[in-house]
Amino acid sequence: MGLSRLAALHGVATSYSPSPDVTVSVPDDTVIAVLAALGVDAGTPADVRKCLAAAESRSRLLPPTVVVWAGEPLPPALAGLPPGSTVTVEPEPSDLPGHPAARPPAPLSMRSRAAAPAEPVASGEPAPEAAPAPGAAPAWWISPPPGVHRIHVRTPDNRRATATLVAAPPRLPQPPEGTHGFLVQLYSLLSARSWGMGDLGDLADLAAWAGRSVGSGFVQVNPLHAAVPGKPTDPSPYRPSSRRFPDPVHLHVESIPEYGHVRDRAALDDLRQDAAALSEAVLNKGALIDRDAVWELKRQALELVAQVPLTPGRRADYCDFLAEQGQALEDHALWCALAEVHGPDWHTWPEALRAPRSPGTARARSELLDRVDFHCRLAWLTAGQLAAAQRAAEDAGMGVGIVHDLAVGVHPAGADTWSQQEAFAHGMSVGAPPDAFNARGQDWGLPPWRPDVLAATGYAAYRGLLRGLLAHAGALRIDHVMGLFRLWWVPEGRPPTDGTYVAYDAEAMLAVLVLEAHRAGTSVVGEDLGTVAPGVREALARRGVLGTSVLWFERDWEGDGRPLAPEEWRRDCLATATTHDLPSTAARLTGDHVTLRHRLGLLTRSLEEELTADLTDTAEWLALLARLRMLPEGDGDEEAAVRAVHRFLRRTPARMTGVWLPDTVGDRRPQNLPGTWDQYPNWRLPIADPEGHPVTLEEITASPRLHGLMEVLRPRKPHTAPPGERRP
Repeated sequence: MGLSRLAALHGVATSYSPSPDVTVSVPDDTVIAVLAALGVDAGTPADVRKCLAAAESRSRLLPPTVVVWAGEPLPPALAGLPPGSTVTVEPEPSDLPGHPAARPPAPLSMRSRAAAPAEPVASGEPAPEAAPAPGAAPAWWISPPPGVHRIHVRTPDNRRATATLVAAPPRLPQPPEGTHGFLVQLYSLLSARSWGMGDLGDLADLAAWAGRSVGSGFVQVNPLHAAVPGKPTDPSPYRPSSRRFPDPVHLHVESIPEYGHVRDRAALDDLRQDAAALSEAVLNKGALIDRDAVWELKRQALELVAQVPLTPGRRADYCDFLAEQGQALEDHALWCALAEVHGPDWHTWPEALRAPRSPGTARARSELLDRVDFHCRLAWLTAGQLAAAQRAAEDAGMGVGIVHDLAVGVHPAGADTWSQQEAFAHGMSVGAPPDAFNARGQDWGLPPWRPDVLAATGYAAYRGLLRGLLAHAGALRIDHVMGLFRLWWVPEGRPPTDGTYVAYDAEAMLAVLVLEAHRAGTSVVGEDLGTVAPGVREALARRGVLGTSVLWFERDWEGDGRPLAPEEWRRDCLATATTHDLPSTAARLTGDHVTLRHRLGLLTRSLEEELTADLTDTAEWLALLARLRMLPEGDGDEEAAVRAVHRFLRRTPARMTGVWLPDTVGDRRPQNLPGTWDQYPNWRLPIADPEGHPVTLEEITASPRLHGLMEVLRPRKPHTAPPGERRP
């Protein structure tokens, strides 16, 4: 009982429900291990009693971080202050990295009062205030501007407290209604000028074409976070070294202004020939995308580019970037420089270098100054091309632009875990509990953030992460958005079945998200597929976070299980036919995805059983499309069926409709096949046609199949008769 109480005080679950009618108890040793990762020693009953007594006797006037929403009631921490308490809000300074505000206003001072007097008011005293209307803050409260402030409280009995105050607008900005766009894994999008994989030049070009030629409102890409270097590098964009900074492997080298002034043209020409050979191998010889080979060529080219002095204007821009990014960028660049010397896993570095603020690290910082500057410059160049891609999207008339993707976590050996060690729960990994689709659960190998440290630091790491991602985005997709509420922690060395949920302060996580997105003018899409706790989707919708609805999963699960009619879909979502973790639409319609999994030994039933179940599922959807007259009767053409699926998506009330770019050319291969590692080339395939032959950006945009599909999504324009012509 004592362990359960202690766990509850720290947001650690001692049971969970994989389905509404099932409750599973978490092993005590799992709870003890998770508490230890949170700095709580519960190893023995005596330790539990000691920690419990300390926790229950600790009385905080304010929690470390307090959230207020504009126009809404104050949280209990403020509304319940003793009458007569002095409250002072110190607005945030304007010198925060990337902060858009000018000079901060003067501190706001106020005094809390009771909603009604406890005894009659003496003559001459002010009349008591009326109780605030529902949905409003009390009259004594002076709302601070949106931002992250410091709040100071002093009670009449002289108790004092200081906390971080997050003042957030009530909702996120929303994208234009009915907008459509493309979803693409950027590395898979090779153009005629690519260096063996898609790059930011290709992204800008796709956005410019899509906005102008087919009326698209956005292009959503995979996470472009910095990867952990290695031999080979982990190709998954969802296990990055850092989520705060982008990976320079995505640079389009020739677009860098200094490129044209490199003196050693022969060396550059040799590198370009090698890059052309890489692309040729991928596009015409069946080779996989080789990120390491691409980076080796680009790194050599960027070393030559870095020798070119910056012009005064470029130098000033670079210096501004360094000042805006501050310590976070310096730490990231230092990790990159140290990894070049000591390898990509900081746990194996010399002891003196394993902490970012140690004397040994300070000496290394000085000794590696040139390499640190090189990696800072790469971050600056990449940020510049990210901004250029968003400008290209906006100039093409896109209502949203580039939708960036936020991975759920980072690699345990990478830059973020080294530079922010205190913020991570070491010895823990994020995953998922057992469910109907995976009886063994999942371990994603990503160390989680500690919720207590986030709160104690005013969510500084989270704020910096969001600010960096949103700087050049039209919108943000959050992978596994349920992680804002809770995450499944798995102790190191144990199976995922021995994990448990750890809660986060969802109000604070959402408030910071809404605040930073509001500052950037961006909307947010949450990937809320799979097991979602009760109330989570409602809480996200209240704050304007769009959900993700994938056609094949949209059924009446609480009723007859039939496919949902288009008018029954939710409005505030991104509606798609597939995602990077699912079969392409052509593979789904043909059953190719089942035979692929059979060849790889991934099926839990016989091939015949799986094909029958898959055919039944697909047939129900095709029957609905036929009843709605979206699919020509008797037409068994796969391309027509793909168009019908997207015609259906367009009829739903979804705010955004996403088209998986490989679907536009009939690609049958998934980009990622969950449950595989080396059995399948995850994250290394170029976009291909139905026969599996890779196609370039130029070929995709000229594809009759693509243009036929986009006609389905193009909004209907009212007919305007030319001069002299009568309307029929």
